[in-house]
Amino acid sequence: QVQLVESGGGSVQPGGSLKLSCIASGFSFSIDAMGWYRQIPGKQRELVASITSTGSTNYADSVKDRFTISRDNAKNTVYLQMNNLKPEDTSVYYCNRRRERAGVTRDYWGQGTRVTISS
Repeated sequence: QVQLVESGGGSVQPGGSLKLSCIASGFSFSIDAMGWYRQIPGKQRELVASITSTGSTNYADSVKDRFTISRDNAKNTVYLQMNNLKPEDTSVYYCNRRRERAGVTRDYWGQGTRVTISS
């Protein structure tokens, strides 16, 4: 079955960096778009960054020029490099797989990894 396992979360000071990883299994990783979302209690889950099967990327305005999403199809892994972290980046970050087949879209989620930015 589909599994998305995130790692790399933690607690850092403002201005610090973290790199999240998501190891995928149970599907053909290279042909699906992948992404990172985040959610804090009481708010909707929001897109942070996404990357298509061909490597095109998209970022939320709030993280542009600070975060970089990448993927390694040989390792079935998607990454999120987060630099110059701010307190407002504090959240639980979720790995996402977006499966699109014949016009039908389905999202799969990891269990989440917590990121805390605090001095």
